[in-house]
Order: sequence, then C-alpha cells, then structure tokens
Amino acid sequence: MDDNKQPSPRPQPLPSLPIPLSLTRRRNLSIHSHPIPFSLTRRRMGSAFSTGKSGGTSSLLKVGRAAKLVCVALLLFAAGAVATLHHDDSSPPAWIPRNRKILRAEAAAAAAGRTRRSRHAMQRRRPASGREPLPRGLAHETSNLEMEPSLAGDPERLMKQQQQEAAAAAPAAPPPKRKSLLAVPVGIKNKDVVNRLVSKFPADDFAVMLFHYDGAVEQWGDFDWSERAVHVAAKGQSKWWFAKRFLQPDIVAAYDYVFIWDEDIEVDAFDPVRYLDVVRREGLEVSQPALDRRSEIHHAITTRALLPTEDGVHRRVRDARCDDGDGAPPCVGWVEVMVPVFSRAAWRCAWGMVQNDLIHGWGLDYKVGYCAPGDRAVTVGVVDSEYVLHRGVPVLGGGGGSKSAGRVAVRRRSQKEMLLFNRRWEVAAAEDKTWTDPYAAEPAREPSSG
Repeated sequence: MDDNKQPSPRPQPLPSLPIPLSLTRRRNLSIHSHPIPFSLTRRRMGSAFSTGKSGGTSSLLKVGRAAKLVCVALLLFAAGAVATLHHDDSSPPAWIPRNRKILRAEAAAAAAGRTRRSRHAMQRRRPASGREPLPRGLAHETSNLEMEPSLAGDPERLMKQQQQEAAAAAPAAPPPKRKSLLAVPVGIKNKDVVNRLVSKFPADDFAVMLFHYDGAVEQWGDFDWSERAVHVAAKGQSKWWFAKRFLQPDIVAAYDYVFIWDEDIEVDAFDPVRYLDVVRREGLEVSQPALDRRSEIHHAITTRALLPTEDGVHRRVRDARCDDGDGAPPCVGWVEVMVPVFSRAAWRCAWGMVQNDLIHGWGLDYKVGYCAPGDRAVTVGVVDSEYVLHRGVPVLGGGGGSKSAGRVAVRRRSQKEMLLFNRRWEVAAAEDKTWTDPYAAEPAREPSSG
C-alpha cells in the first residue's frame, strides 16, 4: 500500500448540545470498537509486511514490530468490547459534553436510587414479625404539658410512689378526673383581662398554655398561676399559627378538652368546671359558651338565648337568615373560632384541618362540624348556662403605618384566607374518591366576611 497516500480524516468532535441516549449508545460502541485510529493501524501494517532491498533481516524486524502492534491493537480492541458490554446505558460516556440540566437530573436520579436502596436495607433489617423500628412497649406515642417539680430526684421512685398513692386511694375515691387545657394568645397590653380569664380555671382541672405574640414573657411572672403555665413566645404570630405548631394532638392527648380562646374575653359569668359538666352531659364534641348580648356578635347562633332551655344548650338558631328547614352552618352545627372548645377526638380532626399557611382560621367554623363525632346537629352546640362577654378588641396588626391600617390589612388577609380555604376544600373533596360528604344534602350557606 502506498505510504504517500493521505490519511483518512479524523472524526470531528461532537457538538456541546445534549445527545439522545440511543445515539449515545451507538457512538459509544463505535469508539470502544476502534480504540486507536483505523487509518494509523492500516498504514503500519502495510509497511511492516512490504519487502524491500535491505534484505530478509530488515523484513523480519519489520514483521516483528508489526506483529507487536497487531497484538496491542487486538488487546485494546478486546478491552474496548468488554467495556462496552459492561457499560451502563443509563448514563452517557464521560467524553460527551453535557449541560447543567442533564447533570442535575443525573444527580437527582442517583440520590433517589440511594434513598431507595437505604429504605430497602432498613426494611431488610427489621424483624419479619413487626414494622416498627423500636421494641414494643418502649415508645411513648403521646405526651402532655405537665411540668416536673424538680430536675433532680429518682423518676422510678417517684413513679412507684404515685402508683402506691393511687392504689391506696382507689377503694375510697373514684379515679381522678383527667385535666383539660386552656390555650390563649396573649399580649402584655391585655394583662389584667388575661389574669381574670386564667384565674377562673382551677389548677386541679386545667393546664394553661400562653402564646406570647408580642414576645413579652417575664412580665407575667407576678401572677401565681404563671409558674404552672407553659409559655411560648413568637412575635407577631396568630392564635391558629401557635395552635397548629404547639397543640399537636399527640402532645395534648392527655387532656379531655382543649379550649382555644381569644384573650379579649370577660368571664365574670363563666365557670369552666360547670361548663364541662354540661358538655359531658349533653355529649357535645365541639362547643362554645354563649356570648353575652353586649358582646361583639357576628352570628346569631352564638348569642345567649333570651329564654335558655332546661338543659342550658342550644344547637340551632331561627331568625331571618335561618328557618326551621335549614340544617347547615351557620344555622346548625356551628361555633365560632373565637372561643371554641374541642373534645380530644374532635381536636385531632380539627388540627389536621388547620392549614399551615392560613393563620387566621377564617372558614374553619363552617367546617368544624365535620370533626364532631356523630351528627353535628347533636354533638355541636352553644352553652347558654355558662356565657362570656366578647370585648372585640383587635390585637393583631402592625406592618407599618397606623394601627387602623394594620388592622385593615389583617382583615383583608383573613378574607382571602377564607376564600382559599374553601377552594382547597372543594379540590380535596373532588380528588378524594374514597371520601363521602355526610352532609352533601345540606350545603352550608355562603360564608360572610363578618
């Protein structure tokens, strides 16, 4: 073969744009099949086997060198073929330029693969008889807000002492009642009103949790009940923001009822112990005390009845807006988010209904009847015999400008949240094919912005 013949042109580098996976596999195979330029191999083989005037020795030397080159080429060819067979088709070869989107996608896929492998490994380590990672009987699934009397001492001895005292008292006295919980957002400007409110709830029957939306905590230390209260501070946050984050149902599962009240409530005519006696007797899962007629009232059903019934409870209202045929909120099965009281079971449901980003709770009162076990026309009610006065003092605002401007901004957001909550409800109800609306025949009236 003529040595002066021009070599074949070298392959041009591939463009920097992403390459389809099927094309990548084909080019990958060709590269590994020819690890060295074919034209170079062809020329050297031709010169090695040619005969010239220098004689046999020179020809043998050239043949030996050519044989070595052939052997090296064959070894490289075999290595390339093996690498091609074992190459992972899910990723392109390193020599192909890739853009950032492809690299991020590959990184995400690799992370997902590691997560799946880790999950499978964990499942293999778990015993076949159970699905939990901890031994049975060790995990405490619930908790409470009770405080320890001391950081020292022997907890095992204290537990045995409590068990012995309970066993000794068992024949003579009924088992102790479970406590309930009062949770209130507070600001230091309403200190006196809050003091009168909390003082109405006896320590033997109620735990107390205060949400300090102004960050002021130490200023409450001059009240006797402050030491037994749990104080949580986060500036500028609302009652439902606190409730969603700090009243998780497993944390408050030790309490029979959860009171989630505003701070601007006068309780001169209210007794919480008698209130819960009525609630238990009437089987109310979601309730509220009636509002004194001097209160700021938004819905007629929350107003104290002029002629209270014998049982001290009303569950529906009849007025120009609601007649006897109305069986939906706010005519029936409705309480306001101002002073609601939830049973343990009802709060577990209502807590899930509270949205993380909808911090004012508007719209919840129209749906809270879904969380009352049983028929909401029976298990949701307003207690007339124990009533409160709602002062209607706005406590959240700010954000610059005058106080009134801040309150207008808060109210505007509250209205938007109600519309958004209703849309989310409609979407969730339409998408969940396993859920049946028990009150589909009784659609709630359009919520008002009041």
